[in-house]
Amino acid sequence: MAVAREKLALVTGGAGLIGSHLSDLLLAEGYSVRVLDNLEPQTHRNGKPPWMNPEAEFRHADIRDREAVRHALEGVDIVFHEAAYGGYMPEMAKYVHVNSLGTAQMLETIRDENLPVEKIIVASSQAVYREGAVSCPAHGLVFPEMRPTERLAAGDFSVRCPVCGAPSESAPTPEEAPVGGEMVYAITKMDQERLTLSWGRQTGIPTVALRYSCTYGPRQSIFNPYTGVIAIFCTRLLSGNPPILYEDGEQTRDLCFVEDIARANLIAAESDKLDGLPVNIGTGRPTTIRNIAEMVSSALGTNIEPLARGEFRPGEMRHLTPDISRASAAGYAPEVELSEGIERYIAWIKSQGSVRDYFAEAEKLLRQKSIVHEVKG
Repeated sequence: MAVAREKLALVTGGAGLIGSHLSDLLLAEGYSVRVLDNLEPQTHRNGKPPWMNPEAEFRHADIRDREAVRHALEGVDIVFHEAAYGGYMPEMAKYVHVNSLGTAQMLETIRDENLPVEKIIVASSQAVYREGAVSCPAHGLVFPEMRPTERLAAGDFSVRCPVCGAPSESAPTPEEAPVGGEMVYAITKMDQERLTLSWGRQTGIPTVALRYSCTYGPRQSIFNPYTGVIAIFCTRLLSGNPPILYEDGEQTRDLCFVEDIARANLIAAESDKLDGLPVNIGTGRPTTIRNIAEMVSSALGTNIEPLARGEFRPGEMRHLTPDISRASAAGYAPEVELSEGIERYIAWIKSQGSVRDYFAEAEKLLRQKSIVHEVKG
């Protein structure tokens, strides 16, 4: 009797935080793994990282290189599309070129070359939402528009009911909530998600878009000053500098440990319950940015108070707590608590040698490019 060959998975962006952990999990689960990664210098300053699993086949290429992607897709059964340009970096065209065009070209290649890919899981983001869901005492669960820049500039960071304008409370955000983030990263993540899901409907090939919460954990780049709040806080604190808080630091985020994100990908690959859908992946437990800064400082033993300087980023949401019931119904359950995850990240970052604060220089550029504004009120 012939023995069925191992499934071959292509992990684009497989040298990064999520992609590398996902590759490790897939290999442990019996998959063959091929990684395609361009080793973006902003993230991989020292080239190919030492944590790359030697059992995975590595292809050093850019997702925008059509021919390289075509060769990387040969014999592939399932694609985990993690490659993306991320964070608050100021290059608009590069976001569109990497995220939107790169995804479209990959999908076009699979379709036009009639490649036998059986499924695609694409990395989307909570950033695609506007202001998430809120609860109004009078109108129940509602979905506000993004907060006007004029109000933010006046120091009013509240989220109001879109019907009556009353102050509202954050509520779990279901996948049916309106999307339409205004940051260029959010726009291109929406492109990746919609292109992949619509392509799946047209071709009949199952696709899933996982809307990740803020992901953190070992291997999160210590060089990239534009992404990863825990990583940025760690490098600031280890350099003797206070964490910088935008607005008043009371905005909330759901932080999800990278191993939980990897497990969600495996579930999406092996179940048909999520096919054709956008799916929130997180913990469902929000934490204020100020509290995150204090937890990191305490875990490092630095006890440096965070600093709020009266600045804000237009287009950034105030609160986002994902409703993860859709993922939970398919068997997903987050396992790593935030305090444990921070401890594990800190243990890793302390093993990386000397750490430099790259954010101090980067934030000057963010102001110059009008990504960060000052409160005038």
